[in-house]
Amino acid sequence: MQVTKAEFKCSSEKISQVPKDDLRDIAFIGRSNVGKSSLINMLTGRKGLAKVSATPGKTRLINHFCINNTWYLVDLPGYGYARVSKSQRGEFSKIILDYVLKCEKMHFLFVLVDSRLEPQAIDLRFIEMLGENGIPFGIIFTKTDKLSATQRKKSVERYCRTLSEQWEELPPMLCSSSEKGTGRDEILSFIESCL
Repeated sequence: MQVTKAEFKCSSEKISQVPKDDLRDIAFIGRSNVGKSSLINMLTGRKGLAKVSATPGKTRLINHFCINNTWYLVDLPGYGYARVSKSQRGEFSKIILDYVLKCEKMHFLFVLVDSRLEPQAIDLRFIEMLGENGIPFGIIFTKTDKLSATQRKKSVERYCRTLSEQWEELPPMLCSSSEKGTGRDEILSFIESCL
């Protein structure tokens, strides 16, 4: 898939505000600071489309970006960041759960995980919740440029082993590096096949 057009459509505080058209949503979520905005900018080929911040937890709204006038790329708030108040936090905030579990536009969800880290409990709980609710999702390993090919392979295998303890069938998994542009074609063709 070629991304020829990518434009910001709207920010929503609740799912009643998301666009009411029939374009499908492909959403991206992950722990704060996992590299979501950088990945979105890399996929769309637009440097400042999603705001990249040095401070984790900056995205607090559901952001819709219209791609090629045919589908929405959706940037969801990060979860699990400690420097927001308890009321804002919940483990997975109400805005995230409402969107993921109730928004009929959402066609597929990518959960981003940092390839350099051991499987994190909060990610595993989120993934488990998706499975329990039958939400279609895949995993994108971010920041893979920080690892050697061997380390990257081990990291993905470790994740597969951990998930295999609970899952009979593993979700699709893709690797990416926003720095190097790695995984862009694979992720975009996966999205194309989803749509």
